[in-house]
Amino acid sequence: MHPSQIQTALAALAATAVSAVKPLAIRGNNFYDPATGNKFEIVGVGYQPGGSAGYKPAENKDPLTDADACLRDAALMQILGINTVRVYNVDPYLDHDKCVSIFNAAGMYMVIDVNSPLPGEAITSYHPWESYYGAYVNRTFAVVEAFANYPNTLLFFSGNEIINDIPSANVTPPYIRAVTRDLKNYIKSNVKRQIPVGYSAADVRDFTYDTWNYCQCAIEGEKDNMSRGDVYGLNSYSWCGIDATYKTSSYDQLTEKFTSSSVPVFFSEYGCNQPLGEPRYWNETVALYGPDMNPVFSGGLVYEYSEEDKDYGLVNLKNGSAQLLGDYNRLKNKLLKTDWKTLMSQKAATKDIPPPKCEQKLISSDNFYANWTLPPPPDNTQEMIDKGVTPKRNGKLVDISDYTVTLKVLDESGSEIKNLKVTAFSNDEVNYPGKVTIDTGKETSSTNSNNSTSSTNSTSGDGKGNGKKNNGVAFAAPMILAAALPALAMVFA
Repeated sequence: MHPSQIQTALAALAATAVSAVKPLAIRGNNFYDPATGNKFEIVGVGYQPGGSAGYKPAENKDPLTDADACLRDAALMQILGINTVRVYNVDPYLDHDKCVSIFNAAGMYMVIDVNSPLPGEAITSYHPWESYYGAYVNRTFAVVEAFANYPNTLLFFSGNEIINDIPSANVTPPYIRAVTRDLKNYIKSNVKRQIPVGYSAADVRDFTYDTWNYCQCAIEGEKDNMSRGDVYGLNSYSWCGIDATYKTSSYDQLTEKFTSSSVPVFFSEYGCNQPLGEPRYWNETVALYGPDMNPVFSGGLVYEYSEEDKDYGLVNLKNGSAQLLGDYNRLKNKLLKTDWKTLMSQKAATKDIPPPKCEQKLISSDNFYANWTLPPPPDNTQEMIDKGVTPKRNGKLVDISDYTVTLKVLDESGSEIKNLKVTAFSNDEVNYPGKVTIDTGKETSSTNSNNSTSSTNSTSGDGKGNGKKNNGVAFAAPMILAAALPALAMVFA
């Protein structure tokens, strides 16, 4: 064999051998590695470049279709210490193999939402029975098929912030559990690995704990009931500003309440950017992985990677290039305050935690629909579960021949960061802060705000979008608006 052929063969073999992460499981209220028994901490970020507009099925485009962009973003996330990426809107019929393989090699898991902002692709908040039909269920099953074969698919979200005010709390709870039930039944019958399914909730304090109890409880005491959520994600934005503390932000209350959880609880979004005009200091990140919160929470996902309308980004993407924003280095430095080797070697729970029985006394609000009689699946759902959906695309890991970033990346000052590449880990390695290091410039006190009004549309935690502060705690949850988009789209379709 010619030397060049040998070199090519060895390179191909090395690329094939890379399988950075292995599937995780759940025991008690922890994610854990079954081989080591170690607890897994989510160090994550929301990833939806372009916002909801970045999801364009008609153009064969979603966040996981551009391999060059994924390579650039994975490299920047890897330096930050990210080990989990949440992707909100995916087209189950597109090819995601290269992007997923890049994130996998970088030591990162994925949280995949099965819904989208387009009509017919999400359960609506106010008339859920109108959006719960066969074509919708078929699409959610197709999302499962598209991502189930990837070892770094951590979990699926059956919904995001569907409950966000009194009218939605009055009607949608049974539909959240119904979609969870359908997804889990499909996974049980069609997927070798039983990938967890959960719900991502808005931190509307009138309903935060009621939603958690409603989703985690056992109907008629049956802990294996398929409608019971495997995990609970909370989009929490109550730690705001440099003066906020563990107590004034009410994170102490969240921790106390969730101590008894029978399922893993984590922040599926966090990172308040209020007061307007101030940088984010990420003190809540230090608390989240510290001794008070770490025993209860399984980490969290920062909102969000790319700069969009409401100035929550870590990186500004424009014309194919990426420029770091002030939040990037501030977050990077705060994450480095944790001893990650020690934290990631913690042992997980040794046994499951019995869930509470579903009953009225679990629900504190009179405005929350505390009824566990779920809507039956659409007529053809069982046939889809029995035979599998068609069409479908089964994703698989593929060889990545070169992990070098080709797109331009600038630090906050505008200087180009050169020789950027993803470090492809060997088998079973997971990324964490400090594992991959490169100079990304100095930390500054700059903000991401492009104008003084860009964040005034953030929705407050009272579910009314009026920017109020409740009991001295500021709530600013940007994804509540996104959750309402499917309903609006159906109204105006």
